Order: sequence, then structure tokens, then C-alpha cells
Amino acid sequence: MKSITIHNLDSRLATLIERRAKEEGVSMNKLIKGLLAQALGLSTQHRQDREEEFKDLFGSWSQAEFDEFEKQTEDFRTIHPDDWA
Repeated sequence: MKSITIHNLDSRLATLIERRAKEEGVSMNKLIKGLLAQALGLSTQHRQDREEEFKDLFGSWSQAEFDEFEKQTEDFRTIHPDDWA
């Protein structure tokens, strides 16, 4: 196995790596290897649920809004024979 050394690592990046390794309960070495494998598409781990990452980019409807949408689009689920003549 090859070993590498990264010189002049930005202190903010180092802090984030240390913090994440601690949160995940793994060594910094193991975390970095996992991040590299994931970034290069070599990870065998299941990708984390992407919904959480993008949750702030989409909204959600209340039940009342959903019910109104269903009511307003109900006709779209019906095939009208005259449309095919």
C-alpha cells in the first residue's frame, strides 16, 4: 500500500477533517481514505440519503394543500374518448 503526505493543509480544512472524524468515531486517516474513495467513485458504501442535503432547496405541502392539488388535478387521471377521435 502506498502512503501519501499532504503538505500545507489549510487550517480550516484540517479542523473540519478532525471534527468530522471525531463525530463519526473514526481516525482521520480512515475518514480521509473514505472521502477520497467516495469522491473518486470507488466507495462501496451506500451513498447517504441525498434528500437531507437538498432539503433547503425544496418545500413541502400541508395536507390541505396536497388535498387541494389532488382535487384540482383529478381530471388529469381520466381518459376522455373524445380526446382520441
